[in-house]
Amino acid sequence: MNDDSHLRETPLARAELLRGHFLHVVRDTVRLPGGREATREYVLHPGAVMVIGLLDDGRVVLERQFRHPMQAVMIEFPAGKLDAGEGSLACAQRELLEETGYRAREWAFAGRLAPTIAYSDEIIDIWFARGLTPGERQLDEGEHLDVFSATPAELQAWCFSGEVIDCKTLIGSMWLQNVQRGEWALEWSPRQAAPDAGQSAP
Repeated sequence: MNDDSHLRETPLARAELLRGHFLHVVRDTVRLPGGREATREYVLHPGAVMVIGLLDDGRVVLERQFRHPMQAVMIEFPAGKLDAGEGSLACAQRELLEETGYRAREWAFAGRLAPTIAYSDEIIDIWFARGLTPGERQLDEGEHLDVFSATPAELQAWCFSGEVIDCKTLIGSMWLQNVQRGEWALEWSPRQAAPDAGQSAP
């Protein structure tokens, strides 16, 4: 690994700008590698998961949900943020059940995604799930979304046409393609129980 000390910034102080119901925004004062000081404003995030659910017929589980900042209905893979003290797999299992009603027989951790590195420390863990069985959704109050399925080819076409622009779903589609081609391997295991609290990765 190359030495990156000449690129690193040294944190000096932090001021809180906003602590809302969801967003926590701070301004850090840092010392740049050249010695000058600068400020960095960004969002602190508890972390999140995304689930690529594979149906037995080869289709994938997707959602359509209105996203207020975009003022548009977006096509996405199921996803959600971690609750306090919640492990990554436990969150993936919970979000899949709550949003889609599906439970999975097997799970595989794929990797991590940092969607907004310039203004947030959010990390999204990418999970694959298979052996899905349907059930009742458990949506949060005020949560409205449609669940549907599509072939990987249909999803890829929507990514190419611009109908899908959600970052995590674009990355999920890339992961799916490489897994299906046999170029990226997954380690599947029957994970029925949630991991220990605080476990942020498998």
